[in-house]
Amino acid sequence: MNAFALIQLLAVGLMVAAMPLAWVWVKGDADKYRKLVWITAFLTFDLIMFGGFTRLTDSGLGCPDWPGCYGHSNPLTAADHIRAAEAAMPTGPVTFTKAWIEMLHRYFAMGVGALITVLMALAWFQRHRFQRSPWPATGLFALVCVQGAFGAWTVTLKLMPVIVTVHLLLGVLLLCALAALAARTEPVRTPPEVAAPLRGQAFLVLALVFAQIALGGWVSTNYAVLACQDFPLCNGAVLPEADFARGFDITRPLGLNDDGTLLPLQALVAIHWVHRVFALVVTIAVAWLAAHLWRASARAPHLGRAAIALLVLLTLQVLTGVSNVVFTWPLAVAVMHNGGAAALAALLALLNSRLAAPEPAPATVAHLARAS
Repeated sequence: MNAFALIQLLAVGLMVAAMPLAWVWVKGDADKYRKLVWITAFLTFDLIMFGGFTRLTDSGLGCPDWPGCYGHSNPLTAADHIRAAEAAMPTGPVTFTKAWIEMLHRYFAMGVGALITVLMALAWFQRHRFQRSPWPATGLFALVCVQGAFGAWTVTLKLMPVIVTVHLLLGVLLLCALAALAARTEPVRTPPEVAAPLRGQAFLVLALVFAQIALGGWVSTNYAVLACQDFPLCNGAVLPEADFARGFDITRPLGLNDDGTLLPLQALVAIHWVHRVFALVVTIAVAWLAAHLWRASARAPHLGRAAIALLVLLTLQVLTGVSNVVFTWPLAVAVMHNGGAAALAALLALLNSRLAAPEPAPATVAHLARAS
């Protein structure tokens, strides 16, 4: 990719970031950092949703190089290459539609990366004024760089399932880190005697949800959503015939065994079945945590709101997960299932942050109130 095309690509990323940055700057809030954290978290959630859409429409190789499209900054100037690839393989991964979906995802990702870069700079600039550490924002910058590297490897390694799954997990981790940081910028805390018994439970449930997202990503990246074609049974059996060794071999390429032979259906069944069984564990764990939060809400009303939000998101996940099987994987429902999982993880990260943080001193609360 030549320097001019790379500059064009970077300019598009900056243009994507310009609108939310302008919105943050024109708002009458002295604490720009707090506004920027929240808007970046929201856009990161949107990016995860669009990443799911990109994956589910098989657009991940719509432009089979990185960071541009056949060395160009956009599919328009790469039209000859795309047309030739489509003519050579009409049912292949490269079409104009898929190229645009993939490049829009990359533009969006660059915009979020630019916002996090600005967030880091702002954290260092305002560190004395608001008495906050700039290191969390610096950690976010490092994380988004790693995420970008995995985005590149997703393309160059031809959608290798383990790379695509890690790319998804890093995106969710970035969202969780932003949600936790956003919680720290708000004067909402839990009394220590209420928070202490809930911390371990909340962290455990977050870990379980993260593990379930990893399993869900493995299902999606291996195209195993319809390996079990009925519900609640799996192909008419409680314990279906499954090949766990091949299904969970993380070193293999997409759709193939290590020896180059096609992955058997039983391997896909194993992937789907494990995700479905673990979903039951996560459902019980989230409901259990919500019950404890509700009981604690008498002394901390925000915990009651968190409990309701957890149950709403949990219900959404169960309904969309079942609908993927019953209605044969409709695109809109599959994207909602991806987004619901990310939202659930973000809410749990925010909750963990508020449970871990001590109650702010009155002077700190007053300072934040004046800043807002």
